[in-house]
Amino acid sequence: MNYIIKNGTVVNEGTLEQRDIFIHEGKIVEDGTALKSPQLFDASGCYVLPGIIDTHVHFRDPGFPDKADFATESRAALAGGVTSVIDMPNTDPQTTSLQTLEAKEQIAERKSAVNYGFMLGATNDNIHDLLDLPVERYAAIKLFLGSSTGNMLVNNPKALDLLFKESKKLIVAHCESEDIIQANLRNYKMEFAGTDKETAELHPKIRNTEACFVSTYKAVERARRYGTRLHVAHVSTATELSLFSNYELEQKNITAEVTPNHLWFDDRDYAALGNLIKCNPAIKSNDDRIGLWGGLVDGLIDTIATDHAPHTWESKQKRYFDAPGGIPSIQHSLQMMLEGFFSPAATERDDHTEVLQEWLPLLVTKMCHNPALIFGIHGRGFLRPGYMADITIVEPGETPVTKERLLYKCGWSPLEGQTFHTRIKQVFLNGMPAGQSTAMPLKFDK
Repeated sequence: MNYIIKNGTVVNEGTLEQRDIFIHEGKIVEDGTALKSPQLFDASGCYVLPGIIDTHVHFRDPGFPDKADFATESRAALAGGVTSVIDMPNTDPQTTSLQTLEAKEQIAERKSAVNYGFMLGATNDNIHDLLDLPVERYAAIKLFLGSSTGNMLVNNPKALDLLFKESKKLIVAHCESEDIIQANLRNYKMEFAGTDKETAELHPKIRNTEACFVSTYKAVERARRYGTRLHVAHVSTATELSLFSNYELEQKNITAEVTPNHLWFDDRDYAALGNLIKCNPAIKSNDDRIGLWGGLVDGLIDTIATDHAPHTWESKQKRYFDAPGGIPSIQHSLQMMLEGFFSPAATERDDHTEVLQEWLPLLVTKMCHNPALIFGIHGRGFLRPGYMADITIVEPGETPVTKERLLYKCGWSPLEGQTFHTRIKQVFLNGMPAGQSTAMPLKFDK
């Protein structure tokens, strides 16, 4: 099938340009002169982006069908303009071997509405096995330096040295100091457990700045010592930014990710939202939130990914110490990142056009281009001839977040009641409009 996306403003590789996109047999082509009977899609007044690549999701499949599965969460992703995801290994069974990876691939092949890839998880005992696997089979090695959902903490120094010294694959690290967290947890439980002060406002005090900085420092030091490719997941503090460089991406071995949640919420929101915004690492202060936005601008942060992590509504209603950490967010992640530039206050600014020309290419770099480059995703992430036609078309307009519109299996979002001022008008996946397309496994460079 052939398509022409006409009259849109294409945001790609640092520019905004009014031009058409031509699609032939699933791929973008240079021009449309040879296309036979193409179907036309009018994108007048819209912004045409590469499909969003979310390199950090927990779709909970297999093992946690009460929370989520690949069918529900991938459809929520597609509704939010996300065309490719990389799923985390802390499922049941954990994805720590080629056998469990293949089982997960079969699940995604049956269920997924978006393109998919997977990380393999490191443990204290499987490093030798991971190092023997072909690197093109998976996206990265996920390393938990702080315990989170699941039990995959790696705290054996010999295992860590072996992994950082020998890995030929990107390591993606969850950096929080387990020792600091556990000491804080014991102290706060002794003082507040069972009282009216046992609330989610304790979360950034337990999983605090020190816990993040100490762990990230150690991971970055190891990576520099061994020349390892390291990607630090969900940076949550302004303090950690001092550990990264703002070199051009091709000059970096060490890169960093931030989530929309850490850019949207801060510790003032715990009073109203409580456990609904409890996540690991914790959402912290407004100064941290502002600092993270600055890190995006100056190149210290390289990618935006959701860490989409659904839990049941019932589990989130437990007392703070018993409630799990994680936020479902993939259905609105792009709109969260766009809201500051399409809200009524933003559009009324005299320099609105100039701001869009600066910020839209930046967001596309962080949500499309850099994820593809850092993870070695072949043929996606850019609107280039020869690349797969994964395309997200956004238009100004209101999108209210209501429970009835949510596609997550868990059925809730901390964003309920919010109205975004952009709409996802159309998504093309592998060259076909969403709903007519078939998802594919991502291909990773060797």
